[in-house]
Amino acid sequence: MEELYDTYSSVLLGVSMRYCDSREEAEDMLHESLIKILRGIQNFQETFQGSFEAWMKKIAVNNCLGALRKKTETVRLNGNEIIFQESEEEDDIDLQFMAADPEIVIAMIQTLPVGYRTVLNLFVFEKHTHKEISIALNISESTSKSQLSKARSRLRKKMKEFCKVQEVKK
Repeated sequence: MEELYDTYSSVLLGVSMRYCDSREEAEDMLHESLIKILRGIQNFQETFQGSFEAWMKKIAVNNCLGALRKKTETVRLNGNEIIFQESEEEDDIDLQFMAADPEIVIAMIQTLPVGYRTVLNLFVFEKHTHKEISIALNISESTSKSQLSKARSRLRKKMKEFCKVQEVKK
């Protein structure tokens, strides 16, 4: 168990950080994911090299999505909802240029509204289609596309602001 934790905790924490509001919440998700992994490890069958890590990442993503669903239900009980606004606007941004400093990118992603952040993670990092996202989150495909567009737009704006601040510091 200790070796599993030492080997994979940083990878799984990185996955959780993209979905959570804070490092503390991501650490909680990591620990819950590891418990699920340990409980299900006897049923895992390796199908290709790297499938074990892929399997664990999928558990971590599903764990985070489950927690988001629970939060959503709780928020709705209080009379509020996560807002999934429709939009015709479609932005294109290559997030790869931001990959140079993952800590900054993760911090920026964590500031996005939960709907934007969730769709962005599923589409960009987990490589899900809009159809798969719509099914997983119980939203329309056009809403998924809109949320992704808005998330990218906000990230672009945040990156520009960050770059301006860095230029001023020089």
